[in-house]
Amino acid sequence: MLLDKKSAVITGCNRGIGKKILETFYENGANVFACVRKLDDEFKNFIDRNKNKYENKIIPIELDLEDENNIKDAAKKILDQNIPIDIIVNNAGIISTSLFQMTSTKKLKEMFNVNFFSHSIFTQYLIKSMIKIKKGSIIYISSSSALDGNEGRSAYASSKAAMISEAKVLSKELGVQNIRVNSIAPGLTNTDMMVKNHSEDLIDKTIADISLRRICETSEVANVALFLASDLSSYITGQVIRVDGGMR
Repeated sequence: MLLDKKSAVITGCNRGIGKKILETFYENGANVFACVRKLDDEFKNFIDRNKNKYENKIIPIELDLEDENNIKDAAKKILDQNIPIDIIVNNAGIISTSLFQMTSTKKLKEMFNVNFFSHSIFTQYLIKSMIKIKKGSIIYISSSSALDGNEGRSAYASSKAAMISEAKVLSKELGVQNIRVNSIAPGLTNTDMMVKNHSEDLIDKTIADISLRRICETSEVANVALFLASDLSSYITGQVIRVDGGMR
């Protein structure tokens, strides 16, 4: 198993890409601190169904990325377990659609608070554990929008681009501590968020511009995250890996 005896912190584990990364890491031997905004019955049932599959554990953590005090409390709960953290996956996020002229300051701040600032603060707390053991892998789940831009997504794309920039800087600052930092930029991915925010016409138009002529599955993003979290990528840092099927 690629992540045997490693411990990972993953945000946004209740659905979509985050949930698939949680499942993939757990299946590969990691103990996972699974961060969700609210520990609802559906997620509790998911944990109950999986808790006896392997010797490693899923440890649920409530994390509200819009509440700075809660971010601090969640990080403390994780660090208080005295389990060295090997992997951080900054995945949770929100999306909105509006033309630049119609994007309010409130919406812009909300997008950056959840998608960027909150993860930056959370990571500041958690990397103390990595620095102590002098190793680790930090993975930012960004978006192809951050690299290419999409009409109506100025706030979203900008907040995701900020993640990539921070990852590149951290790769330089933390390399001496043997901590690797990389980003993944998924294209159009088959999640509830995608279906909710894209019309069928827009999806069809986007697929026509993808070399593989289909949308991405969450497992395909999770497998790249698994690679970056594992020792298979031990000499890779400061990179952005596109998982977009050859989007043009």
